[in-house]
Amino acid sequence: MCTTCGCGNHNALIGGKMMQQQVPRKQQGAFVYRSHAEHSLHEKTHTHDPAQTRIVQVERDILEKNDALAADNRARLGARGILALNLVSSPGSGKTTLLVRTISELLQEERLIGRSPFIEVIEGDQQTDSDAERIRATGVQTIQINTGKGCHLDADMVGHAMEQLELPHGAVLFIENVGNLVCPAAFDLGEAAKVVVLSVTEGEDKPLKYPDMFRAAKLMLLNKCDLLPYLNFDVAQVIACAKRVNPEIEIIQLSATTGEGMTEWLEWIAHEREAVSL
Repeated sequence: MCTTCGCGNHNALIGGKMMQQQVPRKQQGAFVYRSHAEHSLHEKTHTHDPAQTRIVQVERDILEKNDALAADNRARLGARGILALNLVSSPGSGKTTLLVRTISELLQEERLIGRSPFIEVIEGDQQTDSDAERIRATGVQTIQINTGKGCHLDADMVGHAMEQLELPHGAVLFIENVGNLVCPAAFDLGEAAKVVVLSVTEGEDKPLKYPDMFRAAKLMLLNKCDLLPYLNFDVAQVIACAKRVNPEIEIIQLSATTGEGMTEWLEWIAHEREAVSL
């Protein structure tokens, strides 16, 4: 359960199969996983602290367990030199369109230099697999996670999905999170970096309204820049807002439709890929 909004992930479907949270997956070291619902029940029935203290404790327990699972995911990925990027945004930012174009260009680039392209995707949505089908059309293996009432992916879901992927050494794993600028900021999935996609149709003050997400992100992709001539959008202002929240955040302006800025984005991926493979 997410204590921010009260959603639950006990109905999550991974690759079309119900996620069995009661059964812990294999991990490095001893760790017993208890479902979010069990945590909530345990806290309600075994504490006499004030309500707010119980909420804080439940949230701490959930995030601590998630962080342990994320560390396990990160170790598994790191051992194989795999770059995992967690793509986050609000709905309608153009995240899937950008991902499809990114994959297509990466595949073409790697084939031109004679290297076998290894790209895999974990796709998160509350319902449907329409985005996953768009991604599969590029030819890459894609595992769909439907979170049901859940508003974000967590490390356990991603760990189970990783078990259904080939994940060869040196691969790039894109994780497309559920469209939400709030809860995904708090959940580490074991990724190398969070990449927040913000479109120019959303407003310059989004980084100030949702600071946790932009603070957690390593890179901000300002998407749909081809629409700038038709909008009253101040690029300098949105960059200033993002830097105010996170002075270290990197920013690339691009358009998934026209291809503007894609070269810089692909070069960023190549740099990050090289860093994890060292």
